[in-house]
Amino acid sequence: MKYIYFDNAATSYPKPLMVLNAMQEYFLNIGASPGRGGYKNSINAGRIIFEARSKLKKLFNAPKEENIIFTLNITHAINFSLNSLLNPGDHVITTSMEHNSVIRPLRFLEKNKNIELSIINCSKEGILDPGDIKKAIKRNTKLIVLTHASNVTGTIMPVEEISKIKKEYEIFLLLDTAQTAGFLDIDFKKLNIDILAFTGHKGLLGPPGTGGLVISDSMTEILTPFIHGGTGSKSEYEFQPDFLPDKFEAGTPNTIGIAGLSSALDFLEKENIKKIRIHELELAERFIETIKEIPQITLYGPDNKDKRVPTVSITVKDFDPSFLAYKLDNIYNIMVRPGLHCAPLAHKTIGTFPHGTLRFSFGYFNTMEEVEFALKALIKIIEEGE
Repeated sequence: MKYIYFDNAATSYPKPLMVLNAMQEYFLNIGASPGRGGYKNSINAGRIIFEARSKLKKLFNAPKEENIIFTLNITHAINFSLNSLLNPGDHVITTSMEHNSVIRPLRFLEKNKNIELSIINCSKEGILDPGDIKKAIKRNTKLIVLTHASNVTGTIMPVEEISKIKKEYEIFLLLDTAQTAGFLDIDFKKLNIDILAFTGHKGLLGPPGTGGLVISDSMTEILTPFIHGGTGSKSEYEFQPDFLPDKFEAGTPNTIGIAGLSSALDFLEKENIKKIRIHELELAERFIETIKEIPQITLYGPDNKDKRVPTVSITVKDFDPSFLAYKLDNIYNIMVRPGLHCAPLAHKTIGTFPHGTLRFSFGYFNTMEEVEFALKALIKIIEEGE
């Protein structure tokens, strides 16, 4: 029996074959470090990095290619942004639906750098009222940090409304697109975002170890380097270069990963994000339609499919989520994720802490047949009981 993978909110799988091919091409035929030599292979490696930047600029409508900053992953990108931007006495607003990649660095800075933190409670559906953000603004408010969509409930946040508020009060906005890049059309300029953090290994369908930032032109002057070191440029100086992207990209980049990401971006453009979104939402909608008819199951998140990504969290009366996940995996070869999903505040918000939920997150390579099979398996486990 083949495995069915429903954990795309953690990392998308499988990847397009062309992603593997691009990584293999780099590994077998290039192998060199970009910007570390004038020979052909180093130049070709540099071309891979530049082309990936160009594709990301187009995808997000970023100001310039050099405003795309590659990092180890989105957690690294968020930590870099927060540590670089925030100073003692600054006030930050975030929400109760954030991932620990936001909450933990903010708590660290609250304790060790004396920043002030306000966490706005969302509804039990994970929905944010923009008015609550507005009410929390103070004279020292510097930044709003917002997930674009919850990795627990799938709820899409009202970024357009928050963007208007941040513009009115002249506050910076950091948007975490871990759950939306590659699923929603994201226009950096139109949304008036200051910092956009992205990951390559989820909706963008690239390999792990890829991610980064899109920063506004003003942020290029405000942010300071988080890591210092070799760049292959201005090697005669003992200080980090002051031009982009070298200012923020010390050390040898993950060229093989970026090669895969670049190829994944080609795949997304070819397939079309709208087509991908329609397919994934059809899967989620079919799943939701059935489980809503099962009295033992509680569904979390908005009913309106246009207000969610294809991530569905449930609980089943008298069943532990981990037990259900174990049964689905060991009997039916269905891979899902139970627990707190690195977002304990989100689970406190929706009332599922400390045991969490059973999460199904659908991807482009999933089929309706797989969804139907999973529904039958889940129903059978419930009927058989513990």
